[in-house]
Amino acid sequence: MREQYRSEDFTERDLAADPMEQFARWFRQVAVGGVLHEPNAMVVSTATPDGRPSSRTVLLKQYDDRGFVFFTNYESRKGRELTANPHVSLLFPWHAMARQVIVTGTAARTSREETVAYFRTRPHGSQLGAWASAQSTVVSSREGLLTRYEELAARYPEGEKVPVPPHWGGFRVVPEAIEFWQGHENRLHDRLRYVREDDERGGSDGRGGPGGGDGRDRSSGRPWRVERLCP
Repeated sequence: MREQYRSEDFTERDLAADPMEQFARWFRQVAVGGVLHEPNAMVVSTATPDGRPSSRTVLLKQYDDRGFVFFTNYESRKGRELTANPHVSLLFPWHAMARQVIVTGTAARTSREETVAYFRTRPHGSQLGAWASAQSTVVSSREGLLTRYEELAARYPEGEKVPVPPHWGGFRVVPEAIEFWQGHENRLHDRLRYVREDDERGGSDGRGGPGGGDGRDRSSGRPWRVERLCP
């Protein structure tokens, strides 16, 4: 199965001065008008210290100049792997627009204050679910999981304040590189990647960022360079 992508050229002239602003531009485009269901769905790939990978789909909950934030059970597989090995990749597969965004970087836990603030915005049932499910562990049956949930629902009925689980919280992925991929005919796709100047992939080329800005990462002051990759 193969599809010929038909879309406008995506060139260096089109880029924002920094990758988080470019991500915001593309995200707004896919989020408006219902083009995609859950455009904040992303594939999070982690690995054990000896390099055994695993992937799963998670919802992005926040993004800003500091990075990309999602929330999870810290005792889940991804939580344990990120604690042991913070290197991570995020993939936003926006197939309907023949676009992908690929982020590589490192993850660190958000503050407890950020976790509590977000937890309070979750639906009541989702708050209970964070307690009911020992994520990634073996469960004897679905009935057992539902029984646990029902016990919690009786203890914390709708309107009752649910405490934030101590084993649950956010991760912030701080990017080292962000690639923007735009599909085209004949596999001649556009692949433009922002890389931090002092990243291990290479040193500074002295050019600053595209789009008329200084190309600096506002959270650390480190400048970005842009690379075009062969498709």
